[in-house]
Amino acid sequence: TRVSHSRSDVEVGEIRPPAEAGHFVKNPAQRVALPVHARPLHVELLAKQERIEAELEGAPWNRLVLRGKTGVIASGIAALYAQEAIAELNEDISLLSLGTYPLPGRMIRKMLEHVSRVMVIEELEPVVEEQVKILARTVNPGLEILGKEDSIPRQGELDIITVRNAIARMMKRPERPAAKSPDPSILPPRPPSLCPGCGHRATYYAMKKAFGKNAIFPSDIGCYTMAVNMGTVDTCLCMGASITLASGIRHGGETEGICCSLGDSTFLHGGMTGLLNAAYNKARITVAILDNSTTAMTGHQPHPGTGVTVTGEATVQVSLEALAKALGAGLVETVDPYQLDETIKSFERARDYPGLSVIIARRPCVIKARKAGQRPRPLQVNDECKGCKICIDFGCPAIEFEEERARINSLCTGCGVCAAICPALAIEEVAP
Repeated sequence: TRVSHSRSDVEVGEIRPPAEAGHFVKNPAQRVALPVHARPLHVELLAKQERIEAELEGAPWNRLVLRGKTGVIASGIAALYAQEAIAELNEDISLLSLGTYPLPGRMIRKMLEHVSRVMVIEELEPVVEEQVKILARTVNPGLEILGKEDSIPRQGELDIITVRNAIARMMKRPERPAAKSPDPSILPPRPPSLCPGCGHRATYYAMKKAFGKNAIFPSDIGCYTMAVNMGTVDTCLCMGASITLASGIRHGGETEGICCSLGDSTFLHGGMTGLLNAAYNKARITVAILDNSTTAMTGHQPHPGTGVTVTGEATVQVSLEALAKALGAGLVETVDPYQLDETIKSFERARDYPGLSVIIARRPCVIKARKAGQRPRPLQVNDECKGCKICIDFGCPAIEFEEERARINSLCTGCGVCAAICPALAIEEVAP
């Protein structure tokens, strides 16, 4: 939805410290989830939801405007689309805009009592629609309810044209043609890509060199998922699933090499139990921990492997090597992916190891390094370039191809990995 891409100014009021220090109050009947406690707590929860619903009836996020006998019930961003569409069509339509859960049952009942037909507009699954249909059985049994089955798409995101046309069809008004999208065939390809100089790109290159393209490469959620175009990301499900999927694939009978990958923060968040399970169940797989010393994709938050808390205080720094060994990995090696030959050899040893192996590819995030003031010397392409495009296939945004030869643009961070893979030795440092 467009909401995730919107921004606005926020006026921040005074931030007041807590009035008193927090303290724990013992109450096993409320905090110990035994069946004898859960049953009365469920009754309490239902009563609490009823109180919340009653309080939200007057909340500013729920708005009911009763006009004509045709109504629209819409939630979230779809309510704004509906409001705009009704104004454009200049129709006498009642509108209930919903913005809270539990849903305001009294407001919905008022709408259902007032109208003879209603359209429910929401994104994806018919959550609100199903609740409306339940209420309509007692409030207005003969009410015509339009929604996901006949008017509103169940997949993709909504937009103003889609909502306007749905309301127009209901009112027997002409639809507006949807805006024409550009012909995909004339658009340049825009595949997901890792940053110039990202150590993950070199790690995946070495991994593929060692394991071969027929190996299985389960992966995880993070920057490294962008390596799907390198042919080294075969799965991405949820945090930590790379290791458990790799184990399951091996135990399912797969005989090809299996090398899964996940980041340092992802491993510490959700990968440790998977590694322990792989060791316990003797899964012959390789786990590549891509250690960029941060949580890069979501904003460079610290994690237990960085030695710094979120407030910037020094704290214990967890050793990934010691942790991997303690969890049962038989072979644990640490490499710098910029040292490409050594990294390839390390992955080859892991590939041939008869048990669980872990490769820790450690290279700080290039964005973090740049912010720290590191300014490596950039590279250039000399006259030895044969136009083989091996460097282009490497996928670095700093390398372009024009006039039958490669060219390195201003995005270059000087990592030097492209020079290591060039068979013509045509990439060199720019002279000082």
